[in-house]
Amino acid sequence: MDDHEPPGYDDWFDEPEPPTLEQGRGGRQSYESPSGTEEDVWTLPEDETRRSRRPQRRAGVTVGLTTTQIAIIAIAGLAIFIAILAAFGVFSSGTPATTPTVHTQTTLPTTATIITTLTVTVPTKTPIQEGDTGPQVVLLQKALISLTYLSPPADGNFGPSTKAAVESFQSSQGLSPDGVVGEQTLKALKQAVGG
Repeated sequence: MDDHEPPGYDDWFDEPEPPTLEQGRGGRQSYESPSGTEEDVWTLPEDETRRSRRPQRRAGVTVGLTTTQIAIIAIAGLAIFIAILAAFGVFSSGTPATTPTVHTQTTLPTTATIITTLTVTVPTKTPIQEGDTGPQVVLLQKALISLTYLSPPADGNFGPSTKAAVESFQSSQGLSPDGVVGEQTLKALKQAVGG
């Protein structure tokens, strides 16, 4: 720093003044024609001690960014990072905004209700008793199954479980529980199954 500069003076942006024609005559050549051994007159002796601003080569890679450029890139990257965090609501203290719920009422087409009625056919021949087999026993067993007196399957064999089911049915109808399907039991069975 020169003695004639005020305290706190910063010469960072100062450029050296070009030499005048008179300065070039005082033992040196003029500005327009420097000699081959002499450096350019724009270069000041104090500039030689400063770090070169030319790109430096390190391990085959040219490094050409100044400290100011690196700082600008770092600040820009930080600003982008903060903007992304803000977009995701990291900095909000309240509850996150929710998307409003849209309720749409949908009317489904009316369909016809089909009521299926199981038709249970009762036996047509009497008497049916323990030890009998065949299609008439199957019809009896299906009727007793539909009335929940017997558990499936209807196997066509009038055995002890079918006899016990007939007796339970007869008792519920006020008939004598003998386990034999006669005319009165068959009539009560037809009324009970709805046919």
